[in-house]
Amino acid sequence: MKKVIVISTSLRHGSNSDMLADQFVEGAKSAGNDVEKISLVGKNIQFCKGCLGCHKLGRCVINDDVNAIMSKVINADVVCWATPIYYYEMSGQMKTLIDRMNAMYGREYTFRDVYLLTTAADDDEQTPKRAETGLTGWIDCYPESRLAGALFCGGVNDARAIEGNQKLQEAFELGKNV
Repeated sequence: MKKVIVISTSLRHGSNSDMLADQFVEGAKSAGNDVEKISLVGKNIQFCKGCLGCHKLGRCVINDDVNAIMSKVINADVVCWATPIYYYEMSGQMKTLIDRMNAMYGREYTFRDVYLLTTAADDDEQTPKRAETGLTGWIDCYPESRLAGALFCGGVNDARAIEGNQKLQEAFELGKNV
């Protein structure tokens, strides 16, 4: 059994990337894993101030929801990020959370496999590449971890437009095989 954390970064209710995240969760649970989904909806996540106090304290000096999320990520075996693609990049709230988890750098961590689920209105296969590059920049800071899988569903813009799409089953299977 693995400890799996799924972070859904969309702030839109009924979002397509959140629906992919839900299927990944169900797949991982069906394989007997301990799975927790963290939605950023309603979370207080402020911008990094660049003070580097986190390197001394092992946590961020800003008192918001990031330290609790970071604690779960650092102690997980598997981390899955789900994001809509905005202007060919990960969502701003995902990037802000990644920046704020700077306190993890240099600390012991247990996650080895990282997954990325993305959705976009544009359906070109290159659409998620910058988001993937951004996430692998974070992963590179944790040399015992790797991008274990990525799934993109393009051509979905309106909320819940992904319903009935084969990519939902693929997300389930990806989760099932963590």
